[in-house]
Amino acid sequence: MHYLKVLCGFACFLILASNVWSMSRWSEARGVYDDVCYLRQAHLFQRFGLGGLDTDISRDDDRYLSAKLKEIGFPTWSDTATAPCHTPMPATKKLVMQYPPGTGLVLALFPQGFQVIPLYVLATVIVFGFALLAISYARSGSSILLTTAFGCLAIYLMINPAKASYSVAPTMVVCALAGYLTARLFLAEQRQQHRLLLTGLVGLLIGLAVNFRLPNLFLSSGYFLFFFISFLLSRKIETALQAMVFGAAFLLGMVPALAANAINAGSPLSTTYGGVDVTPPDFSFSVIWSYVADMQFVLLVLAIAWTALILRWRRGNGIRQVALVTAGNLVVNLAFFLSHPVFTPYYTIPVAMLSLWSVLFALLMPPAEIVDDDLAGQAVKARS
Repeated sequence: MHYLKVLCGFACFLILASNVWSMSRWSEARGVYDDVCYLRQAHLFQRFGLGGLDTDISRDDDRYLSAKLKEIGFPTWSDTATAPCHTPMPATKKLVMQYPPGTGLVLALFPQGFQVIPLYVLATVIVFGFALLAISYARSGSSILLTTAFGCLAIYLMINPAKASYSVAPTMVVCALAGYLTARLFLAEQRQQHRLLLTGLVGLLIGLAVNFRLPNLFLSSGYFLFFFISFLLSRKIETALQAMVFGAAFLLGMVPALAANAINAGSPLSTTYGGVDVTPPDFSFSVIWSYVADMQFVLLVLAIAWTALILRWRRGNGIRQVALVTAGNLVVNLAFFLSHPVFTPYYTIPVAMLSLWSVLFALLMPPAEIVDDDLAGQAVKARS
């Protein structure tokens, strides 16, 4: 079994090496407007520190944005009033970037001109690490092979479709870590202080994800639904405390996005998005069909099927709780994205990956009661 795990780990490493080789040849001037705006966001942080939260177009006095737009052949590159990805804000009388600040902040950690490649390589290496961790948890030949297949897929996704938006790479890292901690929250810990700590960490991670992509806000929906319904059914103060810890940590993680909204839009609860992104929900067959015909559909089917099977098996209380959280997340996120008038090849990737990482680790981790029994057995042997 040990040699099989080593062989499977090496298979994941080959996918990683292939990704890194492909990423090493990427260009930061591929003609995508979103790319330019994320890089401008990073430039503002490198230039002004936390003052980079203010993305008003007037701060382009060094002509960084104009130069980037000229580089990709934008027709009106010299007129910043027509810059893509920027929205006029009546409350502040500013023309500001529509994105939350997280992606730019992460890109700003790397030297200007060499930001995208190290971001994606680092994110892919972290996902590779979680794939190895999952393989190490597997306890049978079939589970090792299944975990390896998923790990290779997760690593490959860091190129396609994650390359479509710089915001997806850090989001994928958060999904892997949050999925692992979600499984630990419900399966591996029994003491209240540990549950609260893990609850806070998961809430903080989901809140941080909102700084990368605003729709990541909906990744919290399954957790809030689970804690709310659990409290209604049990009336336990511990459940209410857990929900409050999750909510407080979630808001704490969102602080950068809320601060950016206040600076750019005039209120923490005002959005910097405009146009089609703020239209009311409207289910469209063309949008739904776009998802069905895309690779996202395969990931969503896997997540839904896996979750449904766990709920049907009723195998252990902890793993069932993970499945309930995942089910809530999938329902709310699909309701939002399928009714959103815009389709992209990565919109539902975060909820699919968070769901798959969560149920994978939940299936691989030994339930808390088994761990407790093993510890008790070891204690008895030690005394004898």
